[in-house]
This record gives sequence, structure tokens and C-alpha cells, in this order.
Amino acid sequence: MRVPRPFVRSLVTAAVFGAALSGCTGHARTGTDNPDAALRVVTTTEILADLVRQVGGDRVQVDSIVPPGGDPHSYEPTPADADRVSKADITFTNHLLLEEHALIKTVDSNAREGTPNVSLAEASETYGANVIPLVEDVGLDVLWLGLRVRGEGEARGATRSSDVLLSATDVQGPGELVAYLTESLGQPDIFFNSVDGLSAKDTTSLPPAAHTHLNWAFTKPGVYRLSLEAKLRNPGGTTAPVGTGTFTFAVGVDPHTVAKPGDTVLDDGHTDLTVNIDTGTMSAFTDLRSEGRTQEEIPPGDVVIDVPNRALEKVPGGKRFSFLGQPGAEIYQLPQAVLGKHVHGEIDPHLWQDVQNTKSYVQLIRDTLKKEDPDGAERYTAGSRRYEAELDEVDAYVRRQIAAIPADRRQLITTHDAFGYLADAYGMTVAGFVVPNPAQEPSADDVKKLSRTIGNLKVPAVFMEPNLVQRATVLSQVAKDQGVEVCMLYGDAFDQHTRHYTDMMRHNADELRGCLGGTKK
Repeated sequence: MRVPRPFVRSLVTAAVFGAALSGCTGHARTGTDNPDAALRVVTTTEILADLVRQVGGDRVQVDSIVPPGGDPHSYEPTPADADRVSKADITFTNHLLLEEHALIKTVDSNAREGTPNVSLAEASETYGANVIPLVEDVGLDVLWLGLRVRGEGEARGATRSSDVLLSATDVQGPGELVAYLTESLGQPDIFFNSVDGLSAKDTTSLPPAAHTHLNWAFTKPGVYRLSLEAKLRNPGGTTAPVGTGTFTFAVGVDPHTVAKPGDTVLDDGHTDLTVNIDTGTMSAFTDLRSEGRTQEEIPPGDVVIDVPNRALEKVPGGKRFSFLGQPGAEIYQLPQAVLGKHVHGEIDPHLWQDVQNTKSYVQLIRDTLKKEDPDGAERYTAGSRRYEAELDEVDAYVRRQIAAIPADRRQLITTHDAFGYLADAYGMTVAGFVVPNPAQEPSADDVKKLSRTIGNLKVPAVFMEPNLVQRATVLSQVAKDQGVEVCMLYGDAFDQHTRHYTDMMRHNADELRGCLGGTKK
């Protein structure tokens, strides 16, 4: 999620869809007791729970861990959630790093041995689902630098519940280095801080095949060398080292005077300091030399990371940023660009925004239910067949509604990067998304840049998701100033008005046509 905010240059880039209506068939809502059910099923999200009910009907008892209106990207599970998982005959997750890692670990550590624990987004590709890369177009005028884990680590015993620990073990340079993440409510979370020396606390963790975004701040100009160490911690197992590397930063100085012959100067695009848990090596995983088309691993000793003079920022006021120095003091900073904890992988996990992908989910759910409850096989086959026909109708409806929008108006600016599949499947263009920091007022420059984006595209409407309204103050303000309509779409979650996937997609199609096509009453 990209965001304009003070202290990290404002920007707007990439996003699309989601919204509401009413009912379908199938068992009632999450948590309704069904003592006669043949199977107890737990899903991570309400969208997945609805799909299971459509296939299984009253033969299944389904509970969603994430509650109505909850965000699967950030939901923290409770002991009651773990108890529900432990009693389930089947658990369904979306995964591809959609869900908060703590939620996935709760599912994996509490699912009973021998019961199916199915990751729908990952397994549905064998049923014909179309997966697309999670494209990140930053639009910054400096390097976007993060942390990443590559590989699955199967030879090292890793699972999706494993943790890869990344620790800063040494920093050499004229000043101090601080790497931190600004969470969605503006609270900083410090990863590495050399001010008080480095210790075990200068460690962060990522799941396998994930990456995250953060701010990199330096207190003085000059050459810095940061040494990182990676360890793999498996569930119930020991922690073992998997790689080390030292990275060079040229802060406020010409990076070419620092680089050796043959070195690559990283000064644009997207790069992650990366550990590969398959090969046990560290690298700079960068798209610089391919102009964003592909990424490659370059050894730490063969790169120089440019932190130019235009990266100068002033430390904001307030106690929470005091770890960076006195308010108003100048620091050099590569900005986070994406507000909030934003751990994800290389594949967009929001497959259900393409209705045909949802059919693949349904077929996988059907076969899983049939295997665990052979006596209900006919019921599950009939439920799947009925619901797939309904999904075909919804797919055609979404296609007709979006086709009715003038081609030059099929542009989306919204609150959340969750709609690449909808855009890809139905001919939309992701024009921008913004998830602003609700703890701070937008600056005049933030408003000006977002206003220019909306004005240049001449979009008649921008879109919010009901569960992200509190993060949309900048979008609301600019829309009001520009005389642009604000409309509602649903992405990751239902609310009290919409309880079914097919209703959600029909509503989204209606809202898009009405708000972008000028037919909304």
C-alpha cells in the first residue's frame, strides 16, 4: 500500500476494486452452530467461508477466523481461534502471504495431524487458476530498498510457518544507521539501530518467500557498510544460520567514487537486501539493470547503494521519532514508500477478484470435501456444479458492466492494492492507490500531487473499501477539492451489508459502471 505522508515523500501508484449487496444459498453466517454437520471447516477469511458453504451447504459447519470487516493482512489471532482450528476437520487458507504470518502459524500449529490444511491460492493453479505477479510501480526519485527472503528452504526443513531472522551485526560509517518501518497508524517499528550499538534486538523476521518495505536513515554523509546475518527458525526446531553479507551505502557522496570496477550502483527502481534460503547466500535482489522487467541477484560485494543528497529529510517533531535525532535535524533517508506492515511475496494473492479464478477455488474445495466425507460426494458435486454456473453468470455480468464504461474512464484510484486480477480479467487500468497515515494531516504537497493525478486522468470517481475508510483521509480530501465522487468497493472483506461473494462482485460491477460510467443515481 503506497501512501503520501510527511517524512516519506508522497506518492501515488497502482490499485483497483471491491463492494456490497445481499444473499445467496448455503449455510448461514460464520459461527452458526450446525450440530448435524458431517464436517467442521475453518477458513481464514469470510470470503473463503462463503465459498465452502456454497459447495457444502448444511453438510458443513464453517467458521471464519477473520471477523466481518476484518483485514486478513493484519488480523492477529486469539486463543479462541487456535481452539477452533484444533477442532476442525479441514482448514482452508488463501496464503501466498495474504494473511498475517501469525495467523498462518496459528493454523499450521493447531491443525490436527492428518487433516487437510489447504492453501487455495497456491493449489488452485492446478485447477486452471491464472496467477499474476504483484507489480510494484513506486514512482520515487530514489531507490526503493527493502528486505526479502527468497526460496522455500525445503532442504533445510522450512515450512510456511518458519521464520527467517535477519540481524544487523555490524555498521561501519561516519554516523548512525537506522532501519525502521512506519506502521499504518504512524508508529515506528525499529528493525536496526546502530545508535546504542548492535545486539540481538537489532533483528527482524520474515516468512519464507516474503519481502517487506522500510525506511533507511543515515545521520551523516559518507560511506557506510552494513553486515547482515540470516538464520532459519523452523517450528519446534532449532535455529540455524543460512547466510551473511555486507552491503555498501554511499550517503550524500558520489557512489561511482566508492564503487570498484565492475560494481553496480543501485540508484533507482526496487531492490531488496535478500537471503536465499535454498542456496544459503545473501544478495541485492534488484530490477535496476532490467528496467523493472525482471529481477536478479547480485552479490553484496558487487553493489553500492546510492543514498543521494536529494534524500535529505528533516526529523519530524514528536517523541516517537526521537530515535532519529533532534526535531528538525537533517538526515538522509531512503523512504519506505508503502505505509504500514506490508509483508508479501512475488505473486498477487487476491485471485478471487477474477471470478474464473474463484471457480478454481470452488473445484478444489469440492474435491477436498469429497475426500474427507465420501458419503457427501454427490452433495458436494451438485453444490459445486450449481455454484459454478452461478459464477459464470456473475463473470458475464461483471464483464458486461465494465464493458459499458467508456474506455477512457476505466481508470481506478482506490485505497488498497488488491485489484490487479480484476483489472487484468475485465479490461480495467490500475491508475493509483493511496493508503494515507490517519495519524497525521496530509501536507500541502501531498494534496497537490494526488490532485494532479486525478486531474490529469480526469477520473469522475475514486474508490474506498469499507474496512479501510479510516485510512482514506487524503483520498477523501482531494476528491472533495476536485469535485470527484467517492464510491465504495469491497476487496478483502465483507461487512454487515454484504455476506456473499457473488453479491460482492455484482455490487462492484454496478459501482464501477455507475461511478465511472456516469449512470449512478
